[in-house]
Amino acid sequence: MTAKQMHFDREPANPASAPVLLQVDGVGKSFGGVRANADVSFGLHAGELLALIGPNGAGKSTLFNMINGQLRPDTGSIIFDGTDITGRSPRAIWRLGIGRTFQVAQPFQSMTTIENVQTALLSRDRRLFNIVSRVSDYAREEALALLDLVQLADQADRPCSAMAYGDIKRLELAVALAHRPRLLLMDEPTAGMAPRERIDLMALTRDLVQRLGTAVLFTEHSMDVVFGYADRIIVLARGHIIADDTPAAIRENQLVAQVYLGSGAALGQDLDAGRDIDLDRHREIS
Repeated sequence: MTAKQMHFDREPANPASAPVLLQVDGVGKSFGGVRANADVSFGLHAGELLALIGPNGAGKSTLFNMINGQLRPDTGSIIFDGTDITGRSPRAIWRLGIGRTFQVAQPFQSMTTIENVQTALLSRDRRLFNIVSRVSDYAREEALALLDLVQLADQADRPCSAMAYGDIKRLELAVALAHRPRLLLMDEPTAGMAPRERIDLMALTRDLVQRLGTAVLFTEHSMDVVFGYADRIIVLARGHIIADDTPAAIRENQLVAQVYLGSGAALGQDLDAGRDIDLDRHREIS
């Protein structure tokens, strides 16, 4: 089975006309007296590559963890393909079709490249703890097809401990795709990678989004990656969405520039005080 022969039971989506796959509505989360997210609302379309950016402490990780089920929102709801997933467990959310990659990739170093993917397939098929199933014998053809998708088929039998970090990140992507997610959450996918590796990984992700119709929500600190590959960008500041627009519009947004350059003091005071935010007023006084 080759990558071209794999069937994901859906056609590639055009984000402009595709239905909303994920709807986040009025989501908020506080830790003691610290508000991490406040009234966060946005939609993500099938086949869309959406970047979530903001300064450190903006609330990106908290929002990711609420969508993924690792944290329960204090307020609001999260709807995935018509199903309310608010507060469900990470495994239940994974079963519904939401995958995730992490900032630091952690494959099984003692296994080969293909065995890592075969382990993910065993988990998908609920056979991970079946003592009859040998990892190296399970669904090898499908695992090879997944490695082919991420351009690692030629390293199928290579030990993970001998792989370059850029290839490890590709392997993590293959593992995430093993259960055929409709939405993929990618937490700083290019962290720790060299510039050329960053571009290659995101070009590959863009290609997979277009071919498979998978939606992607990703956080990222490398602005070349964000502006080069996102269809849309959401900017968080102190838990609030302050901008949601195309890369071209975000690049020209003066409020976003203030937040990143540290000159948005008046905005920060309003956000910290929990006041209603008038973005037009902050643009005028900047």
